[in-house]
Amino acid sequence: MTVSETSLPGVRLIEPDVYMDDRGSFAELWNVRDYGHHGLDVTFVQDNLSRSREGVLRGLHFQNPRAQGKLISVLEGAVYDVVVDVRTGSDTFGDWEGQVLSAENARQLYVPEGYAHGFVATSGEVLFHYKCTDFYHPEADRTVRWDDPALAIDWPTEDPILSAKDAGAPALDEIPREALRFDDVR
Repeated sequence: MTVSETSLPGVRLIEPDVYMDDRGSFAELWNVRDYGHHGLDVTFVQDNLSRSREGVLRGLHFQNPRAQGKLISVLEGAVYDVVVDVRTGSDTFGDWEGQVLSAENARQLYVPEGYAHGFVATSGEVLFHYKCTDFYHPEADRTVRWDDPALAIDWPTEDPILSAKDAGAPALDEIPREALRFDDVR
């Protein structure tokens, strides 16, 4: 396994070892001991799975309070995955990182608490899996506008398929600053 730092503090790109033979492939997607050796000493409490067709954009989502860290994998298809630092006071506040994650490249992304996350499906159908460090809390659910001009995210689409919630999300500078303080971050 190879673990690399990204341009955002704590956000890590993980490339698990994939073993292939004439039967197919095998990869270990989580091992508390091995991932802990790479600084990912976290406890996951919830696994989520979503299926999206090409062009669907989900995000940019975060929770506060009760922030979640996420370990992301794509089991089928491909996505362009985006992480935005929404921690007020951070040196990288408002900065973003984008990665191509796919079943083919087997990459994972670890997104710690205090970051908004989203992705756009770039293949016919995507099966997206993520593990969370805290449970989903509807009252803490927050969304940043996917096409916020101040963020200038270079999405590989101009006309995504959005939920009503994501389509009506505020820009980062429209979100009250108290909603961007992460006192509960571990």
